[in-house]
Amino acid sequence: MTRKTKNKVSKTKATKSKEPVELARGHGRLRSSVEDTQLAKQTPQTPQTTSDAYKLAFDDLEFITREELRPVRLQLELLKMEMLLQEQGIESTVVIFGGARIPAPGQKPIGITVAQNKSLKAKAHFYEEARKFAALCSRYSKKTNYSEYVVCSGGGPGVMEASNKGAAEVGAPSIGLNIVLPHEQAPNIYVTPELSFQFHYFAIRKMHFLLRAKAITAFPGGFGTLDELFETLTLIQTQRSAPMPVVLFGEEFWRRIINFEALAEEGTISPGDLDLFKFAETAEEGWKIIADWWDIK
Repeated sequence: MTRKTKNKVSKTKATKSKEPVELARGHGRLRSSVEDTQLAKQTPQTPQTTSDAYKLAFDDLEFITREELRPVRLQLELLKMEMLLQEQGIESTVVIFGGARIPAPGQKPIGITVAQNKSLKAKAHFYEEARKFAALCSRYSKKTNYSEYVVCSGGGPGVMEASNKGAAEVGAPSIGLNIVLPHEQAPNIYVTPELSFQFHYFAIRKMHFLLRAKAITAFPGGFGTLDELFETLTLIQTQRSAPMPVVLFGEEFWRRIINFEALAEEGTISPGDLDLFKFAETAEEGWKIIADWWDIK
């Protein structure tokens, strides 16, 4: 079905007529937004058509980024990743949190002081454990045709890079959830391009970390890692999220920076809340905790 229109506005020299756009199948009698976006670009140039007011609302970047449109943008960030993961058939993930500053073995640390660089260099083995852990998850994910237990990281450097690298090394897809920051957050080269996402809103990014998670793991990291870990523990503690294995790699690190027992002794958490997570030192130990929880043979 075609639709012919006559231009009664432009008095300029007639241009070569374009073939009318056919209605896409599946849209019934209504033309799609994609088709109308293409047609709008063929509109004759007049003071009216070149006005910002004349732009299609959904194709107007200045309009869609206005303060009043924040609820719409929140919805778009939630829907985009959800729809693309559904199209890829990804039903569950293993989320790997950890510091962007943890170097690969032999890589120069990026600490500010000599002491920091020494400490970061000593943590390089966590890069290797994250890489090996991601490979273990991905090998099992292959048995599900990569629909379950897909590795998901923050998409950046350090532990995040190691996680995506471990998946890539065994030929598996992996997800990266980047966020716009003034530093560090270019996607690492190991994230599957079709599963490399970027966010403006931290809240929506954190929702996506948890929506499909069958396990949450945390390697040593900074404020971001702590934020993501404690939000997860709070959601499980308050039964806003179903129970799942939460694995902390590097018991010495975690006990040094957080006195979990003191929280229970002070009465600010229940003694049973200390059972919400387990410690692991190696990739194999971490995977075993998850496999035992979900009865994976």
